Amino acid sequence: MTGISKEVQERLIAAADKVRENAYAPYSGYRVGAAFLMADGSIEVGCNVENASYGLAICAERTAFVSAIAKGKKDFVAGAVIVSSDQVGAPCGACRQFMSEFNGSLPLILATDKGKVKVTNLGELLPMQFDRSYLP
Repeated sequence: MTGISKEVQERLIAAADKVRENAYAPYSGYRVGAAFLMADGSIEVGCNVENASYGLAICAERTAFVSAIAKGKKDFVAGAVIVSSDQVGAPCGACRQFMSEFNGSLPLILATDKGKVKVTNLGELLPMQFDRSYLP
C-alpha cells in the first residue's frame, strides 16, 4: 500500500466519481474523474474534456492539477482517478509527466465505476521521471 488511509481513499474516490459525471466525452464515451488531496486538507477535482479536434482534449488529472495551481495550491498529497470501464485506467503518459513536476511519488488510487480499485504511486507508473535535474 501507499500509506493512504481507507477513509482518505473513500473520500478521494467519491469526489472523483462525482466530478466524473461532468466529463465531456461525446467521442470516446470514456468518462474520467480525478480528485487530489492537498496538503491543506482540501480536495481538488477535474474531469476529462474532449474536443472534435482530438489533440485539444484534456485529461481529468491535468484539469484538476491546473485548477489547484490556479488557486495557488501545489502540495499534492494523494490522488484518485476513476473511469467508466470494467478495468482500472492509469493516467496517460502526458499526465504522469505533468504530475511528476509536483510530486514524483504521488500515491494514486485507480478505480472504476464498478468498484474495482488498485492502489499504486506515480513513481511506479513513471520510472526515470524527467525533471529539472536534466536541464542545463
